[in-house]
Amino acid sequence: MIQKAVTDPLSDVLAVAGLRAACSVRLQAGGIWALRFKPIELKFNVVRHGECWLLMQDKAPCLLRAGDCFVIARTPFILASGPDVEPIDAAEVFTDNVMTATFGVGNDVELLGGSVSFDSPGAVELIDLLPSVVVIKAKSTSASSFAWLLDELDREWQSSQVGAFAMCNDLLRMIFVHALRHHVLTADVADLNWLGGLRDSSIAPVLRAIHRQPEKIWRLGEMADIACMSRSSFAAVFKTRVGQAPVEYATRWRMRVAATRLRNSAESISKIAASLGYLSDAAFGVAFRRIHGKSPGRYRREA
Repeated sequence: MIQKAVTDPLSDVLAVAGLRAACSVRLQAGGIWALRFKPIELKFNVVRHGECWLLMQDKAPCLLRAGDCFVIARTPFILASGPDVEPIDAAEVFTDNVMTATFGVGNDVELLGGSVSFDSPGAVELIDLLPSVVVIKAKSTSASSFAWLLDELDREWQSSQVGAFAMCNDLLRMIFVHALRHHVLTADVADLNWLGGLRDSSIAPVLRAIHRQPEKIWRLGEMADIACMSRSSFAAVFKTRVGQAPVEYATRWRMRVAATRLRNSAESISKIAASLGYLSDAAFGVAFRRIHGKSPGRYRREA
């Protein structure tokens, strides 16, 4: 008998993000070279062999070696043979073949990369959880999985097999989860926004409860009981770890679930409202408008 997997907040958020494949590329470069990239949303890369420099505004130059991986979130960056080489736009190099490019003289370094964009407007919040760059060094336990997934992505993207695009979507989602996991496990808790709550033994069970029952109108006392804390202490710790008050977080998650159902299902607004604990369409509309800035009906039409 197949058991239903236990849900968790990060998986829930990823489920409504709508990640889709945008491109997958291979770059070989040698000699003296530098290329400027402008990611659509998120770009994943791994150095297959050799080494190169990663350069970003307001960041110290980072030397990448074989096996190192990095994730860039919506921020222009430069890959180069040295920190002081004048770059050209990568788009010029990929003009003839958007999948593969060779630049410079020789094959000193090879990089494999994948990009994603998002179908869901709510995915912006997910991107905002990441810093502009996450570097995963080859010695990290995360790097081998990251590199393998990008290698599989490259093979699927260039294949003509049935289901290749679906495989790319799934591989990109797995890559993104690996990047988020690495970030959650290694970053300073203060820099993690609500993800910091997943590392707090008192707050994590509350987050799981909220995501498990989005239809429940959560009260502060109920959540404090789950955390085994007093109401005042719980409220203060939750706000510090998550960046929002507990009741506000629960409401916002409920409205994100509502938005996903409005966008992806044919259920009536009344049915969605009732299933999420609202006694009237009017009360649901007020809550939805406060979070999303528009009525449920208008949100569905525009989506």
